[in-house]
Amino acid sequence: MVNMRSLLRRLTHRPVPTPHEPVTRHHEPDPWTRAQPPLRPWQVRDRCFSMRRRGLDPVEIRAFLHRVADELTTAQTALVAVQEENIRIKDALRAWQTAQSASHDHR
Repeated sequence: MVNMRSLLRRLTHRPVPTPHEPVTRHHEPDPWTRAQPPLRPWQVRDRCFSMRRRGLDPVEIRAFLHRVADELTTAQTALVAVQEENIRIKDALRAWQTAQSASHDHR
């Protein structure tokens, strides 16, 4: 398991991706939370946060974590819907196959 010190070292020793606009603070929305394409796993793994006097910027980290959580919620909701649709289609196929089998037996 990664300890906090090595995690901080990993986060702070990589180049920080720069959004099109400078990172803003409390009064403006964070550029990372604006409408953007869905996150990819490598974006989560490679994401770095700005250093501040007392460490990483908690507002920036919080905004990013909320975005990740929102996208995971969306993905999980979609996954459940697909799984339910898959069950419905399989049940319909079984019913159709049973009906076809019964109609062939009566010939």
